[in-house]
Amino acid sequence: MAGNAVSAAPPGQPIPRKRQSLASRGGIWRFLPFLVAAVVLLPVAVVVSSFLTPAGEIWRHLVETTLADLVTNTFWLALGVALGTVVLGVSLAWLTAVCEFPGHRVFAWSLLLPLAIPAYVTGFVFIGLFDFTGPIQTQLREWFGPGIWFPKVRGRLGVIVVMTLALFPYVYLLARNAFLTQGRRALEAAQSLGLSRTQGFLRVALPMARPWIAGGLSLALMETLADFGTVAVFNYDTFTTAIYKAWFALFSLPAAAQLASILILIAFALLVAEQQSRAHMRYGEGRSGARMERIRLRGIRAWLAFTLCLAVLILGFLLPVAQLGWWALGSAARDLDARYLGFFWHSLLLSAIAAAITVGIALLLSYAGRQFPDTWTRLAVRASTLGYAVPGAVLAVGIFIPIAWLDSLLVKAVEHFVGASPGLLVQGTLVAMLVAYVARFMAVGFNPIDSAMQRVTRSMDEAARSLGLGMGRSLLRVHLPILRGGLITGAMLVFVDVMKEMPITLMTRPFGWDTLAVRIFEMTSEGEWERAALPSLALVIAGLVPLIVLSRHAEK
Repeated sequence: MAGNAVSAAPPGQPIPRKRQSLASRGGIWRFLPFLVAAVVLLPVAVVVSSFLTPAGEIWRHLVETTLADLVTNTFWLALGVALGTVVLGVSLAWLTAVCEFPGHRVFAWSLLLPLAIPAYVTGFVFIGLFDFTGPIQTQLREWFGPGIWFPKVRGRLGVIVVMTLALFPYVYLLARNAFLTQGRRALEAAQSLGLSRTQGFLRVALPMARPWIAGGLSLALMETLADFGTVAVFNYDTFTTAIYKAWFALFSLPAAAQLASILILIAFALLVAEQQSRAHMRYGEGRSGARMERIRLRGIRAWLAFTLCLAVLILGFLLPVAQLGWWALGSAARDLDARYLGFFWHSLLLSAIAAAITVGIALLLSYAGRQFPDTWTRLAVRASTLGYAVPGAVLAVGIFIPIAWLDSLLVKAVEHFVGASPGLLVQGTLVAMLVAYVARFMAVGFNPIDSAMQRVTRSMDEAARSLGLGMGRSLLRVHLPILRGGLITGAMLVFVDVMKEMPITLMTRPFGWDTLAVRIFEMTSEGEWERAALPSLALVIAGLVPLIVLSRHAEK
């Protein structure tokens, strides 16, 4: 038994001094959040440093002409998408997780499918179908006359609807995971106190699911703030369109970066406010064995639930895919060739590598932030997720500038020792792309993991320490099994988002590394909507597999 000595201290005695000092200092864990924040914030710092280069004339032009409209449009877009994603995501999550009605098993996984379609793809499909010259309005005018009223598609309402349909799965996925793991004891206790099922949902289930809902909402809001493709399709001016116009129309990268800095401040304020709102809340352990029995809906309630789920699925997935398929049939004969295997493989490989790296770093970041919950560590953790609010093209520039500087130093060093130029060492590789992906999508991988971390009670940490487990062994043996659902969720979300990412891929990809998103950009920039349908449909198919796996795991 000597080789299997008991590592825990005897009852009633403190942990040995050496082990206790290591636990108190934390070693590298103490500084990990600041290290990750420094790496992730490097491109953000490059963007913010643009204020050192004044762009007074352009700023005066923006203030006099469009700045007020940009602020107003961005505010209403963010508010509309926030309300839409929360209402749709939470209501659908509750119905599919807790209630029994016709088709609830199919809707449980199929309502994640809109996440596989980029919002800009849904946008140009909706315009093609519902615009004044589209087939829907044309047919309605033939049936009911030219004076029939139809809501304006190219406007604020159209953008909000399209982005809500594209982004509500963030809230739906995390909220459904919360409802599935809450167990029936809490609602039984509420009903024993005289609360109805509706009151139990509003006063018990909903507050308990708040970390998950807030995590999904923050992802949807940051995606909304950073979106360019969708608002550009609808000609709806926001900060992101102003950034691109300042860059490509006014030829002022400093002005574009300064506008992006405002988005960073807005996102940081949202993240800090969300974190502070639940900083003092504690959540108990959920037991899978205590899962609640489904609430059986009957009559009109059952068919209302079915109709709501079906309508969202049709508008968010089935209708866009059907239209893409129809367009793709017309262009497949001249476009479909062996190149699409390369596009498909590059998209899959980049997404898988970026997902693995991002989730691994997010896990370490969340665990270190849990062990050291002081103000500065919390700020460092939250600052590490700010890249999601930065437009992809600006973030690509923020990554490219320091990498070009590093490459120049490396080339000079090699020339000094070898006497010949080795060419570019870092630029033109996957390094720049992967660093940009990690900085951009750290929030996507971090939020599900950090929400799942709330399930690990403090008593578990204390029990692990009393058994002599250090922080690393505690993470592997205690936390990791409990966090498996959050890890899979984060990995799948990052995988799908990287698959859809366009600006970073366009600007930092190595020569010949075209992806499906690059092909879509090439076709849409030339106005070839039908030819853009084929790579769009391939992109949707590539994103379906991880989403189905994710939904199956959530159900288990």
